[in-house]
Amino acid sequence: MSIISLLALLIIASIAGSIGAQLAGSSKKGCFASIALGFIGSFIGQLVAIHFHLPMLLSFRLYGQDFPVLWAIAGAALFVAVLNLFGAGKKD
Repeated sequence: MSIISLLALLIIASIAGSIGAQLAGSSKKGCFASIALGFIGSFIGQLVAIHFHLPMLLSFRLYGQDFPVLWAIAGAALFVAVLNLFGAGKKD
């Protein structure tokens, strides 16, 4: 994987993670948190899509790497919602 493809995946993951966090009601996440949410969301979203036999919609293929943007957003929103449910997302 080249540096350009890695940067492109990081940008896509950051956008997907920040959109997923916004959908779950969590704002003010940093860039690194958004990237992490995007990659965790991609993993969770793919697991859910495979389990329920859903098609991989809106996925990008960069240098042989597939990144399912729609499922990354859904997975990130689900992950943030679960974190908020257990109080990990609370701020005092």
